[in-house]
Amino acid sequence: MFLLHEYDIFWAFLMISSVIPILAFLISGVLAPISQGPEKVSSYESGIEPMGDAWIQFRIRYYMFALVFVVFDVETVFLYPWAMSFDVLGVSVFIEALIFVLIPIVGSVYAWRKGALEWS
Repeated sequence: MFLLHEYDIFWAFLMISSVIPILAFLISGVLAPISQGPEKVSSYESGIEPMGDAWIQFRIRYYMFALVFVVFDVETVFLYPWAMSFDVLGVSVFIEALIFVLIPIVGSVYAWRKGALEWS
């Protein structure tokens, strides 16, 4: 039989973690000073008056490097638990992890050969 009272701590934690941010927003909305003016709606760039247009087109190279970083970073996060329990797991899991590592490496080699990772 499924007993709901085993999850009382979970439900209490869920309700408390939901109420705290709502209370923080409500309290800040009540206590914050309301001031309208031209400074409130102007752009802020480290205390300097903004120069030029705000719509600057970024090169796709930034996104390519960020995407490669995120892929390998997430892969590292997934491989860490596997590495911690390597001695308990069998050879089949080692082969699966090897395939898991080889897929992004093959993708990176492909992108490198196509010139997608060149900065020029």
